[in-house]
Amino acid sequence: MRKIVIVLFSIISFSQIAAQAEAENLLQQGNTFYQSGQFEQAIEVYEKIISLDYESPALYYNLGNSYFRSEKLGLAILNFEKALKLDPDDEDIQHNLNIAKTRTVDKIKEVPSLFVIEWWNSLLAILSINSWAILLLLFYLLLLLSIGLYYMSRSVSIQRKAFYFGFINLLVLFVVIILFVSKVNREATSDYAILLEPAITAKQSPSEESSDVFEIHEGVKIKVEEKFNEWSKIRLADGKVGWLPNSSFQEI
Repeated sequence: MRKIVIVLFSIISFSQIAAQAEAENLLQQGNTFYQSGQFEQAIEVYEKIISLDYESPALYYNLGNSYFRSEKLGLAILNFEKALKLDPDDEDIQHNLNIAKTRTVDKIKEVPSLFVIEWWNSLLAILSINSWAILLLLFYLLLLLSIGLYYMSRSVSIQRKAFYFGFINLLVLFVVIILFVSKVNREATSDYAILLEPAITAKQSPSEESSDVFEIHEGVKIKVEEKFNEWSKIRLADGKVGWLPNSSFQEI
């Protein structure tokens, strides 16, 4: 039984290594197409890589650039958003996404949110999930260190300092855990999408016969709040609400 498990583990590991190697080779091929101005061929290769369940900020960034050069604004913004989701601190991704957004027809102003909410969102955006995880591990190790000093030291003064240091670390660790969990939940339950249709009219209810509410255009970022059959209730940044067919957008 043990030998069977080892063989299966080896096969799975080899398959993963082979798939990653294939994805990296395809990524180089796609980059070659992009650099030579063959954007459609580059798109085809990049999309093939995604179909292999491989993703990276560079992959989505290059795919977004390829779609942008091919004048497919919605798909360009979609992939820039996906790249930014994986690496929120990348200035190149942010820059190209902002350039793409200037090409959209609709200039939607966001509804001002409460100061506390804006502060919390800004705090979460400071670090990526991996960075928050590293910070969590750091304070956990410091807590263990302070506990070790408290029990191993024979000096009352050092024990006192270790106690206070450990207490502070425990409080900070608790806050970091909350931030880490919030960041993970936000990334896992992302309910935002990008409109891919050149222009579409949102409906008052999930039906083609329903009254028109407003018209929006390709590249607009929407929040998906509810789904019903082939329709979704969406909300714009300015607070407007309507229903759109699921086929008109793609989630980030």
